[in-house]
Amino acid sequence: MTQKPVLVVEDDPIIAGVICRSLAAWGHPSLHALTGREALALEREGAVGAIILDRMLPDIGGIEILSQWRASGCNTPVLMLSALGSVQDRVEGLKAGADDYLTKPFDDAELEARLAAICRRNQRKGDDLAVGRLRLDNAAHRAFLGDAGIDLNRKQFSMLAYLMRHADRVVTRAMLLENVWGYAFDPATNIVESNLSRLRGRLQALGCDAVETLRGEGYVLRSAKCGA
Repeated sequence: MTQKPVLVVEDDPIIAGVICRSLAAWGHPSLHALTGREALALEREGAVGAIILDRMLPDIGGIEILSQWRASGCNTPVLMLSALGSVQDRVEGLKAGADDYLTKPFDDAELEARLAAICRRNQRKGDDLAVGRLRLDNAAHRAFLGDAGIDLNRKQFSMLAYLMRHADRVVTRAMLLENVWGYAFDPATNIVESNLSRLRGRLQALGCDAVETLRGEGYVLRSAKCGA
């Protein structure tokens, strides 16, 4: 999963102890933060491979902490935990930048599976991608067409990476929801459409019009429109 410690941000010492013992049983070291401020300080040290983040903390809320991390460029995979399990609650957590959202109480096996899944997705993002002259620089979170480059936010980058990995194949809305947002359900919002529209605008600034919408089917990135 990850060789670096998993940061467990949980103010309930009993729950934190259960999670840390489970991680140890799975062969993964862990760090524990009781508060949001401790979590921010530990993440800044840069020695964290994944984060399990409780939404309800005594000082700074999990949503605010996560928003700060993502705004600062932190791409560490984050699994958010919460007793708040409505669709809207999950959507808020995922929109803030969580890679997945698990509702309390949870089973150890599901925690292990979800944590492994977000780490796998993050590892797949590690290599630079290229389709024709269109190239993604993972380290810089930038897209290039030849020598011209643009910055992309985290979701734009993930969407484009997924489309590029499936170039010339139809990618459905459900596929993007699952692989970019980690949704195993339809949030009944236009989150895919609005983000894709912004991504298209960014690509058009490069002179690239490779992403097409196929009505009733999904989306496709045309390699022929990415330059030779």
